[in-house]
Amino acid sequence: MAIIVHGATGAQGAPLLARLLRSGKQAVAAVRNISSVKQTEAVALDNASVDSLVEAYRGAEGVFIHLPLASEKERLNYAHNIAKAISIAQPERVVISTSGGVIDEPDTLLQLPEESAVATLVREVKASQVSMAVIATRLYLENLLLPVIWEPLKTEKILRYPLREDYPVSWCSHLDVANVAERLLFDNTIEGIVGVGQIPGLTGPQLAEKFADYFGCPIKFESLKPSEFGHLIAPIIGENAAIGVRTLYEILAQEKANVIHKKTSAQQTLGINPRTVQQWLGEIGM
Repeated sequence: MAIIVHGATGAQGAPLLARLLRSGKQAVAAVRNISSVKQTEAVALDNASVDSLVEAYRGAEGVFIHLPLASEKERLNYAHNIAKAISIAQPERVVISTSGGVIDEPDTLLQLPEESAVATLVREVKASQVSMAVIATRLYLENLLLPVIWEPLKTEKILRYPLREDYPVSWCSHLDVANVAERLLFDNTIEGIVGVGQIPGLTGPQLAEKFADYFGCPIKFESLKPSEFGHLIAPIIGENAAIGVRTLYEILAQEKANVIHKKTSAQQTLGINPRTVQQWLGEIGM
């Protein structure tokens, strides 16, 4: 039986697919365009079609799911469809990535509302009675590779990001998500939330120090206003998406930190530590 990987050519799915294939696992890339997949079997998947999802999931040993970038209305529709298909097809195991959405911080502004797409997906898949684990991340190191962040870092030796200087974050990489997802897909004894990220969290200046250590030169951190960041990324991701990102960082600014819980962390539950910033930079060839 196979592992079905949503978005297998994307930022989260591709590292997991590669890891599964290196381990000799039977992995199927679930994508919209199967011609984009060369290294393994692929299945055409349409999140807007329950029938398409059921066909992909039926008989699967495991399914790795994360919602694609889209409007929240579309994502909510996808969440309902995916959960319904899981309930019908009954794969042996489901692992969901929150893609940075926070679902384990009740009574804070960080917590996603119950009606959000990610929270809906987790709740409705849980109701299907299928064995399930949830990978809860915060911010991705890959965010720092955006040209508006990376170019000033390389040319000006300044790491600019829309967080306060005193704001710690449990940074993780997509490679860390792949490590944890592979383990969870084959370990049904772990259910519920598994946090992935650095403990303790790193502040902006501490993050800049890690880059400085790797590149061997001083690097300074500068805090951007969320509105400035939104303006910078709008030409890259579009105006509407940039508004959503700006809003996210405005919400983050109202809390003291964005750090995973030690009790439910991958470090504690699985014995898996996230990469250091230096390890991550080395692995991605920077």
